Amino acid sequence: MTATQSVQAVYRSDYQPPTYWIDNVELEFDLDPRETLVTARIAVRRNADQASHTLELAGQHLQLQSVSVDGTPLSANEYSISNESLTLTELPETCVIETQVLVSPVSNKTLSGLYQTSGNYCTQCEAVGFRRITYFLDRPDVMATYRVTLRADKKTCPVMLSNGNRIAQRDLGDDRHEVVWEDPFPKPSYLFALVAGNLKCHRGTFTTASGREVALEIWVEPQNIDKCEHALVSLQKSMKWDEDVFGLEYDLDIYMIVAVNDFNMGAMENKGLNVFNSKYVLALPETATDEDYMLIEAVIAHEYFHNWTGNRVTCRDWFQLTLKEGLTVFRDQQFTADQTSAAVKRIDDVSGLRAGQFVEDSGPMAHPIRPESYISMDNFYTATVYRKGAEIVRMYHTMLGPEGFRRGLDLYFQRHDNSAVTCDDFRAAMADANDMNFDRFDRWYSQAGTPELFVSEHWDADKSEFSLTLQQAYPSLSGGNPGTTHRKPVPLPVRVGLLDANSGDELNEHSRVLQLETESETFTFSGLNAKPIASVLRGFSAPVRLRMDRSDAELAFLMAHDTDALNRWDAGQTLAAKLLLQSAKDVSDGVELKLSEHFRSAFARVLQDDAVDEAFKALALTLPRESVLGQEMDVIDPDALHTAREFFRSRLGEVFYTEFMAMYHALAADGAYQNDQTSINRRRLKNVVLGYLATQHSDEVIALIRNQFERADNMTDKQAALSLLADLDTPDREQALAAFYDQYHHDPLVIDKWFAVQAGSQRADGIEQVRQLTEHQDFCMENPNRVRSLLGAFTQNQVRFHQADGAGYQLLADYVLQIEAANPQLAARLVAAFNSYRRFDASRQAIIRGELKRIADHPGLCKDVHEIVQRALSF
Repeated sequence: MTATQSVQAVYRSDYQPPTYWIDNVELEFDLDPRETLVTARIAVRRNADQASHTLELAGQHLQLQSVSVDGTPLSANEYSISNESLTLTELPETCVIETQVLVSPVSNKTLSGLYQTSGNYCTQCEAVGFRRITYFLDRPDVMATYRVTLRADKKTCPVMLSNGNRIAQRDLGDDRHEVVWEDPFPKPSYLFALVAGNLKCHRGTFTTASGREVALEIWVEPQNIDKCEHALVSLQKSMKWDEDVFGLEYDLDIYMIVAVNDFNMGAMENKGLNVFNSKYVLALPETATDEDYMLIEAVIAHEYFHNWTGNRVTCRDWFQLTLKEGLTVFRDQQFTADQTSAAVKRIDDVSGLRAGQFVEDSGPMAHPIRPESYISMDNFYTATVYRKGAEIVRMYHTMLGPEGFRRGLDLYFQRHDNSAVTCDDFRAAMADANDMNFDRFDRWYSQAGTPELFVSEHWDADKSEFSLTLQQAYPSLSGGNPGTTHRKPVPLPVRVGLLDANSGDELNEHSRVLQLETESETFTFSGLNAKPIASVLRGFSAPVRLRMDRSDAELAFLMAHDTDALNRWDAGQTLAAKLLLQSAKDVSDGVELKLSEHFRSAFARVLQDDAVDEAFKALALTLPRESVLGQEMDVIDPDALHTAREFFRSRLGEVFYTEFMAMYHALAADGAYQNDQTSINRRRLKNVVLGYLATQHSDEVIALIRNQFERADNMTDKQAALSLLADLDTPDREQALAAFYDQYHHDPLVIDKWFAVQAGSQRADGIEQVRQLTEHQDFCMENPNRVRSLLGAFTQNQVRFHQADGAGYQLLADYVLQIEAANPQLAARLVAAFNSYRRFDASRQAIIRGELKRIADHPGLCKDVHEIVQRALSF
């Protein structure tokens, strides 16, 4: 790959359909670790709208053995080949092109294309991995039916899987065998999957609404066969929910999931054969936390829901990625809300959006949910495309209601089943099915950045009228990225409720969704007896930053009384953030810190409120993250923020010590572990309370933490205790870390937790600890989970990663340079931790910029990292 090719941008405006379409694909794999022979026969027909008879097939890292057209072998002067493609000229209107190539799965460390993991064969083809398997039109608008023949040694590959239905299998002699798979539904190449090796199956069934029985198979390495039941139940629940809520039924005879250890992503929705990172499949109480269980259920659901929103209807080009991902994230969020608590789920989602996507929206990687250009498509599997994309879909749901949204989705499938389409097609279906005009909604797809919503209020006692003036604006962004200039007002559905200022009772007749279509508009509420308290942006009905002047007393009132759970939580977060930011300034100015009485009393009311469930209470009692607080500072001061937040935590732990201790003991489980929702909620609150107690460093509390660690019968409690011990200067720390490792060293996913706990430690020797752990016998640079558990977790450690001497920044840059050649996707995700460097003080900026330049100057730097680094340096 030349340097010019490595940084060549692709533009949405340049989209052209291919010169030829591919209708049918036959693939044959003779599997071998070093030399897998791939034979591909593709039936092509010329695109009637194109005049050319030339076809350029993408291909990378392939050893071409032969090419033929309609059975006639081509000589070397009848085609042209480069590091990126195979080009054929003067093709007939229709023909069958056959190629044979050799690929080396064992040496493929990118985890893209066909590779080996734990001795098993696996593929990952999204976004452009299929070109590492054979020469092809590796683009999502080319949809074909596939027949796949797999051949391998019976001892090393007793199991061989691919998309669709198994239609034949036979013994070949010489200890080899063959399996044939056929997928009757047209699909793009990114949905192709192949898995082969020594695997065991956990089986189940599901009977669809129309009465068909679907075989469910979860394939794992033999030692993990006892960890699959939760994944199976999650799949069955997902299938039932999609039928009940959206009327969508599964369409094949078999649905398979395979768990692999080495995987760049969370999971992949390949038609009928989902390949998963083992983190999102395997679970037992003693090895998986409550969060792991919930994530497994959510990710299983997400990939299953893709069968319709992504597979049956797919993207015309990769710029439309949010068409499938944003929509499917919204669907999995709704699913989880129905399985657990809608309020808690919404708070978790909004919290994640603010912590991750809002940062992205204000930095060098700011882009619309439908980007205008890219150098490496792998860099645009972002929080913006996924999380913000889901919020855009949610706004349709808010404006249309569940019934109107369902009508729009039904029309979308009716029009576009088995097609590759655009975001505009989805928007048109929603509009046409409900006789609405969503033309201005296009701005959400083409503009980058997070709008700010300014709200002011006015009370007219003479007229008994209360009015809210809503005004929207985009903050300025540097860098000149597409979608960041000349931005126009976007449609904003703003859900509002009014509360009686004395009782806190909801004035139901005045609750509504205000539709802001222009830059500014005033909405009036009449017939009120007294000035109410306004609860604005309920349920986070639009992805904006709310700017509304509130007194501490008013925020405390909403924290105690708001009937919208998200806004009640958010009032507490807003009050805490306001006070913490002032305290951070006081730290810088040398002013003595004090705990606000308003906040102390509001905190006490939440603590003592028995009307809310424990999960909500845990969220409401948790202070805003330092990374979120930093977004509100002109210049982020991580040291002052940490000092202020730790002061608040310590004072709250001191003031409410007796209440926390009583609550902890009341929440401690009696009897054996349970994973019902009530037990999960109780553990969540118990461990938040234990965190506050830990700030006191008393012998009583340390003994309590040690006791929880030693006696825990579940990973949730054990990991929570270990995380607290990891921050302490006590012999209990080293003893607990050693005991944890000795107990779980055989389980890779649990050892990931062991690495992550230490990477998150805020002790003064944290950076040295991370460096030492990179030399540990169980640290593997080729395993993305292990790298993320140590280096990825370290970048979230606000105290140590942003250490003033820059040692954290140097550490990250060192390892990005070690990883980028073998696994560009992983390295690019790590280096993105530098994206917000312009928000810090001049000294930190200079250090990070120096590290970015060091990376940029690295010879042969991969295009994934190059794109991220150059955008950061240009910001």
